[in-house]
Amino acid sequence: MLSATQQEKVRINIQLPAEIKEKLFKASSMQGKNVSAFVRESIEEKLIKLERQDFEKRMKAAYLDLAEENINVSEEFKFSDAENLPEAAQ
Repeated sequence: MLSATQQEKVRINIQLPAEIKEKLFKASSMQGKNVSAFVRESIEEKLIKLERQDFEKRMKAAYLDLAEENINVSEEFKFSDAENLPEAAQ
């Protein structure tokens, strides 16, 4: 994977309320970063969080599907164990 300095960069324009712009400039300054780096890192963090949430959602769905399948298989074979047991002596 290419580092951030080696990747092709593109420019985008966004509109923010003035209050958020001021908070953004203040926060980036407090972090010792320029606004572009601060915004880029914030977007990357948000995208990673969203990807993780999507992954967890898909894993949960797969787990629930597997659990349902396991229950169905168990139901199909619940009497098969008893078929092979020797009958109780009378």
